[in-house]
Amino acid sequence: MKIYLDMNIYNRPFDDQSQVRVRLETVAVFEILQMLKSGSLSLVWSFILEYENSLNPYDDIRMEIERISFLSSENVMSSEDIRKTAGQYEKKGIKPRDALHIACAVKSNADYFLSCDDKVVRKADVLSTNLKIVNPVDFIREVEVN
Repeated sequence: MKIYLDMNIYNRPFDDQSQVRVRLETVAVFEILQMLKSGSLSLVWSFILEYENSLNPYDDIRMEIERISFLSSENVMSSEDIRKTAGQYEKKGIKPRDALHIACAVKSNADYFLSCDDKVVRKADVLSTNLKIVNPVDFIREVEVN
């Protein structure tokens, strides 16, 4: 199974853990990382993830996310096709960077796009893709059922 993780997934373990939701998502992220390390999941990385990670002002977090990126089996590079697809998603109400992430996931034929952003998850139905866009906690629930 191939997954694409939104940048907020990589950052979740470094967020303030005082909210229950954040702690639950962090536990789910750690479980997903274990699945990646064991080889039961395949990870997609992309140029937009690389760019967003480069903007992180915290060297230790940026380097940790970069280390995780080495678990990826595929790296999606920028292309006119991806920019066009992202433009179509923007017209449906998706923010530009989120649209690029989703376009990269679609281009790589990922099965899942995981995000902690409720707005992105709620917009999944309007995108008309085979990509399942879910929260990491819901992803773990689906994987455990199957």
